[in-house]
Order: sequence, then C-alpha cells, then structure tokens
Amino acid sequence: MASVTLQSIYKAYGAAAPVLKDVNFDVADGEFCVFIGPSGCGKSTLLRSIAGLEDISAGRLEIGGQDMTHTAPARRGVAMVFQSYALFPHMTARENLAFGLTLNKVDKAEIAQRVGEVARILQLEELLDRKPKAMSGGQRQRVAIGRAIVREPGVFLFDEPLSNLDAALRAQTRFEIARLHRNFGRASTIYVTHDQVEAMTLADRILLLHSGEDTARHGSVAQCGSPLDLYHFPRSKFVAGFIGSPKMNFLAGHLEQAAAGCAHVRLACGALLAADVDARHLAIGSAVTLGIRPEHGHVGSTVQHLVREVQWQERLGDSTYLYLDAGAHHAPMVVKADGRASALPGHRLPVALPSHQLHLFDADGWAAKRCVDVTDEPLCMA
Repeated sequence: MASVTLQSIYKAYGAAAPVLKDVNFDVADGEFCVFIGPSGCGKSTLLRSIAGLEDISAGRLEIGGQDMTHTAPARRGVAMVFQSYALFPHMTARENLAFGLTLNKVDKAEIAQRVGEVARILQLEELLDRKPKAMSGGQRQRVAIGRAIVREPGVFLFDEPLSNLDAALRAQTRFEIARLHRNFGRASTIYVTHDQVEAMTLADRILLLHSGEDTARHGSVAQCGSPLDLYHFPRSKFVAGFIGSPKMNFLAGHLEQAAAGCAHVRLACGALLAADVDARHLAIGSAVTLGIRPEHGHVGSTVQHLVREVQWQERLGDSTYLYLDAGAHHAPMVVKADGRASALPGHRLPVALPSHQLHLFDADGWAAKRCVDVTDEPLCMA
C-alpha cells in the first residue's frame, strides 16, 4: 500500500509564526497529487515533512496505514526528487542510479537489471557512463528521477523538479513524469510546484495552500479537489485568483438583490450585473466582488456588458489577450479574444459578461454557491 494520510499537521520553527496549520489530506494508492501555492506558503515544507526531512510539530502522518510521524526517512518507503538534482558530481549516471541500492546491499545482478530497465524507460542508455558535468539540465533531471524510480518506493515525492528547465524541456519532462506515473502501478506521487500549468495537467487532485497578507490563514488549506473543481468552483477569492492564467478579473460592487439562483450587483461604475449564484445569505447592500475569467468574457455587445478602453494587446498567435482600463488603482481587465482580433490602445470596446460565468465573493473573500452545471464529459474518439 502507498496511501498517505495527513492529520492536523502543524509545523512551526520555535516561537515564529507557524508555517503549516491544521493540514488534513489523504492521498490514495496510485493517486497523483500536487501541492501548490504562492512562494512561502509551506508546500515544500509539507513535502519534506512527509519525507522525514522536517520534524512535524504536531499532528499525525501515516504512510500505507502505518504511523510514520517520527519514523526515520530511510524507513518510510518514499523516494524524493529534488529541485537541484542532488547528483554526486564524481559519479557517472550509472553510479548515481545505483547508489541507493548499493547502500542497501542489493545483489549486484539485481542492481544492474534495475538500472538497465530505468535507463531504458528514461532513455538514458547512452548517458550511463557520463558524469553530471557532461550532461544537460534535462538529462541530469532524468537521472535524478531515475534514481528515485530504481528504488521502487511506495511513494514518489517531487519538489519542483522542472523549475530549472527551459519551457520546451519542461513540457517534455512533464509528459514523461505523467507517463511514468501510469507505469508506477499502486505507487502514489506527491508533486510540489508553483506552476499551475503543471498542477492542472498532472494532478488527479490539487492541494492549494494559503499564503499572503492574511496571516490567520497562512499555511492552511485553501482548497483541495480536482483541477476542474478548483477552476470552476473556487471556494474563495484567493483560490479564484491563483488558479487560472491570466488570473481572474475582479470587479468591486455592492449587492442589490439576491434570489435562489441569481444575484444583482451594482458596480462602482454604476453598471448593474446579474450573476447566477445563491447570495441569499449575504446582506443587501453589503460589499461584494464579482469575478470572471479572461476566457469567459468576450468582446461584443449583449444585454449584459461593460464598455472599456483598450490599454494594450498581447498577441499569441492562436489567441489575443486584451488589457482594458478598469479605473484608477485597479489592475487592467483582461479578455481573451480570437488570435486574429486586433484593437489599438484607446479604442473603447463592449465586453460581454455572461451571468452564468460570473463568480461572487463576499467581503471576507468567500465564494457564493454557483448555480450552474459544469460537466467534464470525455469526448468519444472514433
């Protein structure tokens, strides 16, 4: 078994403010889970606590149903891939791959067999006799991943393994990690990253940790769930603003009317917008924030739209992002348009804001329930 259970995990360094607070999470056998959050939120500390490289101040850690809270790292049945590769510079790739097995006095024939199999899977056969200084960054990272795989652990831990690679190599290695996970069988994978593209594409489930100005929530779980859960149904403004690139647009206003499936919000500019949410628990007149993702607003006049002035356009070939004036002291409103779209700075455009795509957050940043049906039905490929 390779399940991981975190029960009320708390981590603090002396009298300093806690790094992790009341973290509860379960990783099932064979599941790929990603820990994500802003820099300093504690995601790497949480991973290192699972590996046994950090002591847990309070709470309980179970791996495979066994209490591992105070167990030595070598006895936890986990293997970790570090951001910095952590290869021995004086050893060849073959020796780096075999090092852990050699320490554990595994039979030489079995070591050769395992190293050869991992080298084949990761396409390292031609690199086995090279030392790290004679390899590229991507090749070193594959050796580091291979060193973890060759141990055949129950749990794989990855600490931002792709951050030192260029964009093209990141995409290629991301695919390799996903493919390898499918071949791990019942082994579980926990992966730490600050890159939400990695999180959204790799994860079965995501654990997003709080960080930022709200010190009361720092180091606690903001939301956990499938990537599409966090994308379509964020529990808070923090989650909505973190998941998605470019980030969600936010429009401040006041609640004017609330029914079971619709809320009307008066924006600071005077516009009245309807959102398909249940805001009956909020007081009429209370300060609220509407949110809409750049890809859900679109240029064009409808019953519900705002008129905004273009500040800048970002042309990416298949799409164009329009940055629109949102008023003094506010970040520009971003709308995704067709790649052929073009609007010069100074042009005023109507931006449609469909009610079923709007989110609503109260003054404390918590989301109102969306009254929309978002399905994720797979396409049937003939």
